Amino acid sequence: MSYVLELLKILLPAGLVLYAMFLTMQSFLTKQFEQKLIEVKSKNIDLVLPIRLQAYERMCLFLERIAPNNLIRRVNNAEYNATELHSLLLSEVREEFNHNLSQQVYMSDEAWTQIKSAMEEIIVLINDSASNIPPDARGIELAKRIFEQLIEQNVDPTSRALKFIKDEIRVVF
Repeated sequence: MSYVLELLKILLPAGLVLYAMFLTMQSFLTKQFEQKLIEVKSKNIDLVLPIRLQAYERMCLFLERIAPNNLIRRVNNAEYNATELHSLLLSEVREEFNHNLSQQVYMSDEAWTQIKSAMEEIIVLINDSASNIPPDARGIELAKRIFEQLIEQNVDPTSRALKFIKDEIRVVF
C-alpha cells in the first residue's frame, strides 16, 4: 500500500504538470494557427482586391459600351439597312458580354444579375424596335426607333445596373 501511495505522490504532480503543458501548448498552437490564417487572408485580400475592383471597372465599361446611345454611335453606318444594323447591334452586345463573362467570378450574385438583366433589356429593346419597322428600311430608321422607345420607356437599362455596381463598389471598397 505504501508503494501505491508513493507512486501516486510522484504520478499525480507529474500528471498535473503534463496536463498544464498540454493546455499551454494547445493554446500556443491555436494562436499560431489563427495568426497564420490572418496572414493568409491578408495576402488574399491584397491579391484579390485589385482583381475584383478591375472586374467591376470592366463591367462598368461593358455597360457603357452596350448603352444604346454609345452602341449605335459606335456601330452605325449610313450604308446599313435596318436588318444589317439589327444583326450587328445584337452581335456587338453578345460579343461584349462573352468577352467579359469571366468577370462574374469576382462580383456578387446580385451585381451579376443586374448586369445580365440590363443586357437582356437592351436586346429586347433592339428586337422590339426592329420588329416595328420594315426590314428594308434604312439603318438610321432603326436607330431612331430605338431612341424613341428609350424615351417612351423613360428608363435606361444600363443606368440602373451602373448605379447598383457603383453603390456596391462604395460599400465593399
